[in-house]
Amino acid sequence: MATLDEKIVLITGTGGGQGRVASMIFAREGAKIIGCDIQADANNETVELVRGSGGEMTGIAPIDLTDPEQARQFVEDAVGVYGGLDVVYNNAAMQRFGPMPDFSVADWRATIAGELDIPFYVTKFAWPHLVRRGGGVIINIASEAGMIAGAVPPMVAHTAANAGVIGMTRQLAMEGARHGIRAVAISPGPVLTPASDRDLGDNQAARDAIASKTLLKRFAQPEEIVELAAFLASDRAAYITGANYPVDGGSTAW
Repeated sequence: MATLDEKIVLITGTGGGQGRVASMIFAREGAKIIGCDIQADANNETVELVRGSGGEMTGIAPIDLTDPEQARQFVEDAVGVYGGLDVVYNNAAMQRFGPMPDFSVADWRATIAGELDIPFYVTKFAWPHLVRRGGGVIINIASEAGMIAGAVPPMVAHTAANAGVIGMTRQLAMEGARHGIRAVAISPGPVLTPASDRDLGDNQAARDAIASKTLLKRFAQPEEIVELAAFLASDRAAYITGANYPVDGGSTAW
């Protein structure tokens, strides 16, 4: 028996990177997946990969989750696919980087919307469905930036938004406990994804500087984040809530 048999899991940002890997791993563990992304073609590719491996997944795209009405409609549509929700996996995020005082107000607002508003909107609209289900699990993907500052790249909005995600997770755990809802955060360090490739490009000096902050001197693979998420979503983690798990190669240890 797989650890997530028959669990209905909503995953955001499934067009690539950690979201695609999450879809594959959660489906491997027996979950039924509903995924979304702002990029329809990439999301469709993920759906085909999951189905091709024998998993069950429905994709809904394109969806802009920074728009609360689109987020609400996505959740309602997702609930309709399999008749409910057991796990909400808030993976989708969009961020911009830059130093103070050159970081623009527009970049600040875009990052707060892309990293803090998205998990709030999705959770807000999913919450009553989890309550009606008798409980569930909320997994928020934050970042080590929610705990420590970062020199490369400069990340004033990224740090603020992810500190917010970690704090919001604790509050969700407190409010959700009486409904049987658990909430946990995972704070990855640097991860090899299409997003990190986009942001860093061929800047090897930046890549080396980021890796040097980890004790393991490397970026993580997405699977090294998602395998923990699969455990936290399962009934094996039934006594875990309100916690934040750094998966950062030791970046926050020193």
